[in-house]
Amino acid sequence: METERGTSARERLMDAAYAEVVGGSWPGQRMADIAAAARVSRQTLYNVFGSKEGLLQAVVVREVDGLLDTVVRSLEAEEQDPAHAVSRATRLVLLAARDNPLMRAVVTGDRDLLPVLTTRSAPLLEVMGERIAWRLGERCPGADAALAEVVADVAVRLTVSYALQPIDPEQAAERVERVVHGMLLVSR
Repeated sequence: METERGTSARERLMDAAYAEVVGGSWPGQRMADIAAAARVSRQTLYNVFGSKEGLLQAVVVREVDGLLDTVVRSLEAEEQDPAHAVSRATRLVLLAARDNPLMRAVVTGDRDLLPVLTTRSAPLLEVMGERIAWRLGERCPGADAALAEVVADVAVRLTVSYALQPIDPEQAAERVERVVHGMLLVSR
């Protein structure tokens, strides 16, 4: 469903939800309110996202995917070893978790927001893991896909953990680099 400006109902719904999360009013918002703000029916919202949590997950995944696009572009500009590339990605993600309004709201938000990074984080972990595994596969052409997936999964889970219990992004990135470097060394 497109509007005269070409913005899909899906994008308008995610934009409306983003505004509610960043504005701090997500927990009190009803689906009908979000649908009205996006100028679509409540039924359309349910058809597209299934639930309020599904909408929140889609908003967070969209934000993180955009962040990962930025991370990949910055990493493509330099030729570093894979462990260092993952370390830089960790640092950039942790800085975004601290500085990005949506990520900060989710990390510091209430009990309605936090599950998207904890108990119901599968969509987010999947997107991040796939992107990092793909990048590792590119940087380590001799490594098998299974190793890249395992390394990416560990790196993503460490990064999310550090986002939830913040430490200095440089220190966290260094720790992730050591773990990834060790995993890649052992596999040789």
